[in-house]
Amino acid sequence: MIYKNFKDKKLSALGMGCMRLPGDGYGNPFIEEAETRKMVAYAFEKGINYFDTAWGYHAGRSETVMGNILCEYPRDSYYIATKFPGYDSSLWDKVEDVFEKQIEKTGMEYFDFYMFHNVCEVNIDAYLDPEYGIFDYLKKQKEQGRIKHLGFSAHGDLPVLKRFLEAYGKDMEFCQIQLNWFDWTFQDAKAKLELLKEWDIPVWVMEPLRGGKFAELTDEDTCELKKFRPDANIIEWSFRFLQQFDNVKMILSGMSVFEQMEENIGIFETDEPLNEEETNALLNLGEKIITRNALPCTECSYCTTHCPMELNIPRFISQYNEICYRGPSFLVSLEISSLPDDKKPSACIGCRSCEAVCPQQIKIADMMADFTEKLKN
Repeated sequence: MIYKNFKDKKLSALGMGCMRLPGDGYGNPFIEEAETRKMVAYAFEKGINYFDTAWGYHAGRSETVMGNILCEYPRDSYYIATKFPGYDSSLWDKVEDVFEKQIEKTGMEYFDFYMFHNVCEVNIDAYLDPEYGIFDYLKKQKEQGRIKHLGFSAHGDLPVLKRFLEAYGKDMEFCQIQLNWFDWTFQDAKAKLELLKEWDIPVWVMEPLRGGKFAELTDEDTCELKKFRPDANIIEWSFRFLQQFDNVKMILSGMSVFEQMEENIGIFETDEPLNEEETNALLNLGEKIITRNALPCTECSYCTTHCPMELNIPRFISQYNEICYRGPSFLVSLEISSLPDDKKPSACIGCRSCEAVCPQQIKIADMMADFTEKLKN
């Protein structure tokens, strides 16, 4: 196992994400505990020492199950991470209740790593609002030793990330972002990585395989890559892509079956980052997939100046592209649900004034109608 230095700790470069444990999947409470226990034992055997859970994973069961299993091992043999669920507005004023419940559920006296969860457009104002006291409470827990390292995870766009850093950046020890070769441009992950480097904040990676979507690519998609590493599949390429970044200290993978864990751990036995030519080939594959699946919005915002409903059309196109590529998205649904009814995609009146000024000639009204239907699923 490769290890990365973080302050006084040596972290396994691969961490076990506990959002997709064996069972019925992320949104469901059932977890196959025997199979999970087997995977955790194998993870320990092969050198993984970082386990990432959260309040909402498996409808609240992940923290409990992982706590029960990890408590069977010496406390100094692993690091556990969890998060405050800021995506849920009903909990914004309950940070103390949530934290104490997490301590109880996991059976831990302290958390090695703790995060503001999912900093994004929906909750940035709440996270920055002193009335809720989220930052003050978590900082106090760190001072008392109940949180060893405080950080945040972010799904928001770059401006949201900048706002959070301007407020709390000097107190953040790490940041978890969605980083992979596809989102390098699709979600502007490159700019987020560069911003965090400017702040000297180490990066934790989530969704390195985009929830397993990369495994669905065809041989035709990946044939160009075989010229460089004929024996490597797209899973290995994806992890090797991330190994090239010095400020990436942790790569999380939500391994839900034992075979996935075996394969991923095998890759992390060696440090073989992509070179520049290989990186370009992989990024070109990402651009090809984006061109094939996404509406070509450049966010010029001409459309918004001509929308009588004053809808945020570029943002909707970005979200539409996301669910067209990946399928139903909790994060997209969360953001849309937070909008007033007259600012949702369904408020589009189909006047097509936006289309008259769109340089990319996108059929925006058709997109809005289809987006509205997809959000119902």
